[in-house]
Amino acid sequence: MIGIDQGDVALFSDFEDGGDMWTGEGSRERRAKVHFSEPFKSAPSVTCSVSLWDVDYSTNIRADLTAQNITTSDFEMVFSTWDNTRIARIRVSWMAIGELRDDDEWDIP
Repeated sequence: MIGIDQGDVALFSDFEDGGDMWTGEGSRERRAKVHFSEPFKSAPSVTCSVSLWDVDYSTNIRADLTAQNITTSDFEMVFSTWDNTRIARIRVSWMAIGELRDDDEWDIP
């Protein structure tokens, strides 16, 4: 059986409190651990996409968004930027597709 899990994560909102994605310069990164609603049988394929971003128009937009450390039960969403890019907030949508364990499947040692 193949299963799909998906969600939407507000990764950060730095303009409200002067966080480093909004006020900083140079390399910056944010990570969020995302847990699947139920475990997959093996590590699924995970995609991430920006569903909202609020950026400063006076600087270049530089961004990298990846899914890392994917396991059967979770993964890490990683967003990074660099140089003088100013990002006020980001929301990320994700989708995982993979094999599910069948209820009739037994683990026999």
